Amino acid sequence: MRKRKVRRNDTEWILTVTILAFVISIIMGFFGELILGNVGLAISMLVTFIFIMLGIVFDVIGVAVTAADIHIFNSMASKKVKGASVAVKLINNASRVSSVCCDVVGDVCGVASGSAGVAIAAILIKTTSINPLLISSIVTAVISMLTIGGKALGKGYAIRQSTDIVHTTGKLISKFMK
Repeated sequence: MRKRKVRRNDTEWILTVTILAFVISIIMGFFGELILGNVGLAISMLVTFIFIMLGIVFDVIGVAVTAADIHIFNSMASKKVKGASVAVKLINNASRVSSVCCDVVGDVCGVASGSAGVAIAAILIKTTSINPLLISSIVTAVISMLTIGGKALGKGYAIRQSTDIVHTTGKLISKFMK
């Protein structure tokens, strides 16, 4: 009987996270297209950089939540430290928080930055005489380098500073709660 409940909860979670990924993708895609439709190179690069940074920040939060020590936050929550009780909830749901932060938001940001990279490549192809294949390859490589390098750097930071990151995240989320 317990196995059936666990599988049902897992199925519900998978469905929820899949739908969440779809909705976030639509929103980011819509705003990306809206912004990148008729803008110049600088704005396209800025939007791409924002997508990359958003993916890195959420990846850092996801890793920090899985690395954080719940005992510290239980102690803080008992002393009514702002954001500590939210941090406890985040840590108690670390696999789901990590899934949403790293997989859903992180992966959607990766796709969005790739799409924004297409806009950058298109602008560069129109405005330069450089080989279009070379431009596309370099834009893709730079986006990949920034994303992968940023996430690699962020993961180490997230593990070392997990308490501060989770506490800050808890305080931020608690501002939006009753």
